Parts: sequence; structure tokens; C-alpha cells
Amino acid sequence: MAHPSAPIPVQGPGVGAGVRVPLGDGGPAVFPLMLGGAEFGWNVDIDTAHGILDAYAEAGGNAVHTADSFTAGRSEHIIGQWMHTRGVREEIVLGVRVGHHPDHPGLGPVNLVRAVEASLTRLRTDHIDVLYLDATADVPSLEQALATAAWLVETGKVRRLGAFGFRAEQLVEARILAAAGYPHLTVLDVPYNVLRRREFDGDLRLVVGAQGIVLTPSHPLEHGFLAGGVRRRVPVRSVRSAQLAEGLTKRGARTLRALDAIGAELGVPDAAVAVAWLLSQRVVAAPIVNAYAVSHVAELVQGVGVRLTRGQLAEIGRASE
Repeated sequence: MAHPSAPIPVQGPGVGAGVRVPLGDGGPAVFPLMLGGAEFGWNVDIDTAHGILDAYAEAGGNAVHTADSFTAGRSEHIIGQWMHTRGVREEIVLGVRVGHHPDHPGLGPVNLVRAVEASLTRLRTDHIDVLYLDATADVPSLEQALATAAWLVETGKVRRLGAFGFRAEQLVEARILAAAGYPHLTVLDVPYNVLRRREFDGDLRLVVGAQGIVLTPSHPLEHGFLAGGVRRRVPVRSVRSAQLAEGLTKRGARTLRALDAIGAELGVPDAAVAVAWLLSQRVVAAPIVNAYAVSHVAELVQGVGVRLTRGQLAEIGRASE
């Protein structure tokens, strides 16, 4: 039997063209990269954001991810305006994470409903394709959260459920509740890349594999470090520069050298090799990538077409140990 994230070739021009993977068992078919909106309204203004979204759609992309807490909802507003003005809402698979908006924090029943309603308004849509429940927020009761999510699914406001920040034991609890009639969690977002494997490898990976959950990992480039643009320490003047500085270790340098060598061999940038490494992991359906400029989109999309050999994967693995 094929794995839930086995690629499906799809023909046709424009939005929807290219390779597709199912987002969980019976889920919508998506491009193997989700475009994240974490920078929209923060480091990326609305015009640039719309240019990035246009470039992604032109490359065949059809899956966009955001959160109600990204710039207090500004990211959702920017994405909603883009979908509305371009008339592409029906072609886009929209993932939204909720739980940390300051006006309705946590996953209690009242705040969860209010969070979804507010996101729908900002996004100018009547439904969310994948609602990611954020377990790093206040979760008074997972059973109550899933019961509320069931109502949201029944009313058509949400199509499918995903998870963010869930521990292995929480996924097991959620599956037990699903056996009792609550909605299934079919997608998991966890920070994961060639340098950050500890959070996922181990019990969480075993549970995800056993339950047939697919991964849409965030931070695939480790805050941009794996793109290879930063090789030496510079004065820390922002959150982003501090995040990049964390990769400047002997391990990070070894990993970049491995990406450099493989990228040169294949004729693709380091970012594409890092994306290809993630897509080689059997449980990964579509990494959530953030772009700061239109030019970044082409670099990231190249990773979809790269198939790393066992030798190349072993080389990256040794370098990043």
C-alpha cells in the first residue's frame, strides 16, 4: 500500500499544476511545499507578500499556511486579500493555526470558536481546509477542544484537523478520542529539518507513523540558516539575526559544506537541497516554507524536483550529526 504522502502527478496550467501529494488519508492534494505566511505583515509588506504568493501559485503551488497569531492577524488579512483579488480561493488549500491570538487565547470551547470565526473574517472565506490546533497554547481539555472542533467541522467552517506542538502521548489520547467518535488529527506541524531532528525523531515519529499522520514541518531551513547565506558571525541586531547566529557552530558549518557539495553536483541552491532532504523523509508531505522575496520562491521550489541518492542522504546525515 502506498504511503499517504506518495506523490501524484497532476497535469494542467496555472494554479494546480505540477506534482501533488495527499494531505493525510483522504485529504486534499497539495503541492509538496506549503507557503507560510509567518513573515507577512512583519518583515514582508503587503505588496511583496502578494508578489511572493503570485510567484508560488505560478510555480504550481496551491497550499498556504498561516496562524491567527502571526502579527496579530495581519498575515491572515494579507492572504485573504490576495485570494479575494486573484479569485483563487477554491484552488488554494488553506491551513490555519489557532490558539495564541491575544483576543481569544487557548483552545477552550468559547475561544476556539471565536478564533475560527475571526480568522474566517480576516481571510475572507467561509471555511478553513486544515485547522491546526496549537497544543502550546492553553488546552483546558483535549476532549473539549476536539468536541468543539467536531462542531466546526459539522457546520462546514473547518474541513480537516491538524495539530501543532502535540507530544506523542497527546496524539495517542487524540486517537483514543477519535475512536469514540471525535474528529481525527491527520496532519502534524512540528519544527523539523536536517539540523533539528530531536523534537520529532523518537516517540513522536513512531506515533505519527503508526497513526498514518502526515507531516507539514515548519522551519525547514532553520530560520534561513540552511539557505547558506550566513557563514560568519555578525552583530546581532534583530530576532532573525539572533536565530541565524544559532546555526554558526561546527555542526552547522559541516552541514552547509555538505549542502554546498550536493547542490553544486545537482546544480541547485542549498535551500533546495535542504527541502529535498525533508521530502525524502517518508512521513513528510509538504514542508511549510517562508519566503522574504519573490526570488526565494524559485530556489525553494527547485527542491521539489530533486531526488537525493542514498549516498547523498548519508553524506548529509554524517555532516549534521
